[in-house]
Amino acid sequence: MKDGFVKVAAASPVIRVADPDYNADRVIETIQTAKEKGVKVLVFPELTLTGVTCYDLIGMRNLLNASEDALCKVVEATEELDMLVFVGLPYALGGQLYSCAAAVYNGDVIAMVPRTEVNGTPFSCPDDEPVDIVVGGRYETWLTNDVVFPSNVNSDLTVAVEVGNDMNELVPMSVNQAIDGATLIAQMASFPATVTSTQEAELDIKYRSKHLLAGMIMAAPGTGESTTDNVFTGLCMVAENGVILDRKEEAGALAISEVDVDHMTNLRRKSGAFGSSEMAYNVAEWGMEEEETVLTRYYSKNPHLPALEKDVPAYCERMMQIQVDALIKRMEYAGLDHCVVGISGGVDSTLCVMICSMAVRKMGLPSTNVVACTLPCFGTTSRTKSNAIVVAEQWGCEVRVIDIGNSVKAHFDDIGHAHDDYTIAFENAQARERTQVLMDVANKVNGMNVGTEDLSEYIDGWCTYNGDHTSMYDVNMGLTKTQVRTAVRHIAATTEDKVLATALWDVLECPVSPELLPPKDDTIEQKSEETVGSYSLQDFFTHKMLICGFTPTKTLRLAELAYGDEFSRDELIMWLKSYCTRLCTQQFKRSCLMDGPAVEQFSVSPRNGFLIPSDASTNMWMRELEALENE
Repeated sequence: MKDGFVKVAAASPVIRVADPDYNADRVIETIQTAKEKGVKVLVFPELTLTGVTCYDLIGMRNLLNASEDALCKVVEATEELDMLVFVGLPYALGGQLYSCAAAVYNGDVIAMVPRTEVNGTPFSCPDDEPVDIVVGGRYETWLTNDVVFPSNVNSDLTVAVEVGNDMNELVPMSVNQAIDGATLIAQMASFPATVTSTQEAELDIKYRSKHLLAGMIMAAPGTGESTTDNVFTGLCMVAENGVILDRKEEAGALAISEVDVDHMTNLRRKSGAFGSSEMAYNVAEWGMEEEETVLTRYYSKNPHLPALEKDVPAYCERMMQIQVDALIKRMEYAGLDHCVVGISGGVDSTLCVMICSMAVRKMGLPSTNVVACTLPCFGTTSRTKSNAIVVAEQWGCEVRVIDIGNSVKAHFDDIGHAHDDYTIAFENAQARERTQVLMDVANKVNGMNVGTEDLSEYIDGWCTYNGDHTSMYDVNMGLTKTQVRTAVRHIAATTEDKVLATALWDVLECPVSPELLPPKDDTIEQKSEETVGSYSLQDFFTHKMLICGFTPTKTLRLAELAYGDEFSRDELIMWLKSYCTRLCTQQFKRSCLMDGPAVEQFSVSPRNGFLIPSDASTNMWMRELEALENE
């Protein structure tokens, strides 16, 4: 449970219809397997101990007695076992018959949760009030659907259970249970296989887990059920926040993964829609030892991109369309008909000039209404200058070469700065001169100076205040460096213009650089990632710390999983310390950013994005990271 991870599983053992004793043995075998794998919450299908295809046999006294005996057998097998198990069986109380989820923990039945949607079944709907019962003559518990199962170890983990068609209600009970704090929903399904059932179940669990900001564990009946009228394939799934973490559909299916309830809780705090239900649930607490969960789930190096490569092209097209539409709206509102872009040959300005070209074309204006200015100075190399010009020309832009070297030298003389003094003033004077020129060119052509800085550079503050930090509108400010590179790669891979493609691929190969220091032998000397770290790694940190709300400790743990093949633990800690420091110390630049479109829910805009004081202390993070260094 360390860092909020709880290992969960959905199981569909091979059963025999109407043979509870045999089925109990299969359940116990599955429990033992799950125990070996560190599972803490295990979910079986509806009517696990009898089979859902018993039909009218289900109400016979001998079968009901055998079911209770089988449950007692399962309960005994869980003594001293730190695992919450949901197993299904029929249960009779007076003249009523219920399809129940038995919540079993550490040698006890802590609740019997009956199905409530009973149309077309032999089962009854329970009363609202809990009823005290004794299961198998041994286990005192209660029969109620008005119950949740909070962990008495971790406040972020509360389990709710749905039985059979309860999960298909217009407003399933789990909705209100999630609002009231349930972060993990156990779904004990009973549906048969059809040609569309698997797809429908997958869509449903994705939507429900995303909508409820919850983990979900779904187990459906499988092999061993009667095929008199239907076929059951044992579909088992584990999902979290719209993503299926594991899926099995086979005889004896067992889907296992780790649900991050800490993440779910962080997302809920941001939404403001949870923890406000007026419904009050009974609680059946269970334990769970605080231990480190072995992680088997995959963590991508690129969490800002789609999980599947096949989805990347459509994602890029949508991302760029947002940029284009935003720019068009701003130009039309301001009555402007030109875009002015400073092109450097880097990925950011390359994407920006292409977005501007797309925008003016969509407005019905000539491509030459994009004025692409290359502004060579002391650090410019022929490679980047050439790439910048080629890209702009292939898009039909007006290209202007404006050498700012003499202007900057005159400025150095004005402020008494030596021409060979390569300290910070040397660099920033160039960046600010570039911005001044671009602003003034925009004024001359009835245009807008469109900024090129991306979200990653605003996060780490790798921009000159009132230099490249400033523009009239920034189309890239909502994109991470990873997203910018992916968009450029997409255009390079899909364009039919071979000259453009060659230039774009070379842009992608060039090191990221502001080119403010003199090159050596016409080779880039100043490499951004040598100072601020890998942008891919930075974007990973941004996703985990700022979007997911994780601690540095948890972020490091996940970075080791994703980047362990590239960086040592010491290197990851070093770059994480650098990231945390720059995140706070550079906030003053983000507090006065220009307008620009967000492309995902996270933004650094001072109007609707990530807001922190410009003088916040980093001590809470540094102490945590220093402790990790000393482990």
